[in-house]
Amino acid sequence: MTQPATLESRLGYRFRNAALLDQALTHRSYGSSHNARLEFLGDGVLGSVVAELLYSRFPSLSEGKLTRLRAGLVREETLCEVARKLELGKYMRLGEGELASPGGPRASILADAMEAVFGAVLLDGGYN
Repeated sequence: MTQPATLESRLGYRFRNAALLDQALTHRSYGSSHNARLEFLGDGVLGSVVAELLYSRFPSLSEGKLTRLRAGLVREETLCEVARKLELGKYMRLGEGELASPGGPRASILADAMEAVFGAVLLDGGYN
């Protein structure tokens, strides 16, 4: 299995446009075709999906409580944890400065890449 195929297997999604996955895994320190715009999109998608799930699952909760629940789920620590479980860091393209950091990619970089992957999936396959 190639590295992208291994990651796709872990994600449970096969990209039709592999360039989207490559871009999602490219940090701005690596080059100009980086994941920042996909991160923006993925953040919005994740927030919407989590909001819809919470809304459906907890019909009696107020807007404030739903907002706090969503904020607890959609945050850097949670995204980083998911990215680490997927071993996203070993597929990322980072600039030399980031590669020199001890311990692999920083939590913020992993969280941002996870959001970028969500954005890439949306563009590649739609909301389903």
